[in-house]
Amino acid sequence: MNKVSKSILNYFIKGLLVVIPIAVSIFIVIWAVTTVDSWLNVNNILGVNPKTGESRNIPGLGLLTVLTIILITGIFVTNLVTEPMYSWFQRMMKRLPLLNFIYSSIKDLTEAFVGDEKKFNHPVLVEVEGDLKKIGFLTQSDLTKLGLPEEVAVYFPLSYSFAGQLCIVKKDKVQDLKMSAADAMKLVVSGGVSGL
Repeated sequence: MNKVSKSILNYFIKGLLVVIPIAVSIFIVIWAVTTVDSWLNVNNILGVNPKTGESRNIPGLGLLTVLTIILITGIFVTNLVTEPMYSWFQRMMKRLPLLNFIYSSIKDLTEAFVGDEKKFNHPVLVEVEGDLKKIGFLTQSDLTKLGLPEEVAVYFPLSYSFAGQLCIVKKDKVQDLKMSAADAMKLVVSGGVSGL
């Protein structure tokens, strides 16, 4: 391969490294906006354009509606919902086991990332076997209630996914990482490509 061909190939690869992440990000945003718009079908409320006879379409109106509803709910809950009402809601959820299981699981996962008591804030390095080590987040440091006083619970997120795996490991196999939880999560989820 001559020098010109190598240069062209090199430029092409560098172009791909710039274009692909941008294109995929734009695609995901457009997909999310159009999906929410189609689910809510808010544009039909705006009526029909008299000139074309088609329904008026404002891209992103559905997503804006969802964000507004979330914001209004947050304001309402923060300022108007009292502790007794929240306790009543929790008691009602406990009477519906299947719904309560789904609700509490999603609530706990959401609070783990954005709540007042973030759970994934203690990144650790765990010796799995031999020289193999995994990055995870310490979620429980005391498992004496389970009869495991010398062990801890560590959550291992999967790369390029929102899924993960909870493992119980010996305390002496866990080492604190000297990095922020956000950087550790970015490092793991990106497959080790970013975060350092």
